[in-house]
Amino acid sequence: MKQSADVGESPDAVDARLGARLAELRAERGWSLGELAERSGVSRSTLSRAERAEISPTASLLNRLCHVYGRTMSQLLSEVESEPALVVRAAEQPVWEDRASGFVRRSVSPPHAGLRAELVEGRLSSGADIAYDRPPVPGLEQHIWVLEGALDVTVQETEHHLVAGDCLRMRVWGATRFRCAGPEAVRYALVVVLP
Repeated sequence: MKQSADVGESPDAVDARLGARLAELRAERGWSLGELAERSGVSRSTLSRAERAEISPTASLLNRLCHVYGRTMSQLLSEVESEPALVVRAAEQPVWEDRASGFVRRSVSPPHAGLRAELVEGRLSSGADIAYDRPPVPGLEQHIWVLEGALDVTVQETEHHLVAGDCLRMRVWGATRFRCAGPEAVRYALVVVLP
C-alpha cells in the first residue's frame, strides 16, 4: 500500500499506523485473530502480518475488514491520518495505491465528522479488475461518474458498461466488481454516502 497523507511521509509510516489501527479495532471488540479470521474470511497469518505492518494490505483485504468493522475504506484510512480540514487542497488529498491490482484511489473529500458523503477519484490501469465480495457497509450508496476511459461495473450479477460522462447510481448490498474495460486506463469519480 502506498499512501501519502503528508508531503514527504513514508509509506511505511502509514502502513504502521494502519496496522496499529486494525489491531485496535480487533482489540476493541475483544476478538482473537482466529475470530477475526472466521468473520472476515482472511487467514490468521495474513491478519497478523497486516496488523504488524509486515505486509501492505490490498484493496480486497481492506474491504473485507471494513465490512467486519462496519466502516468504509475511506473512514478506516482517515482514522490513520490527521483530522481532515474543511478545504482539502489537491496536494493534501491522500492517495492510496494497490499495485497488485492496478488501482489508485485519491480521497478528494475525505470522511468528516457530521458528514455522510465523501468524494473519491479512482483510477484503474488497463486490464485492472477488482472484485469485492461484499460492501464495507450494507446499503452503502454510491454514484460512479466516469471521467475518462471505460469502466465495467458488476452489481448484483448485472454488468454495466460505462464510458466517459456516464454515471451509475446504486446501493450496494452484495458483491461488486470494477474492471477497466478499455485499452487505456479509466478515471472516475465516486461519491460514497453512508446509509
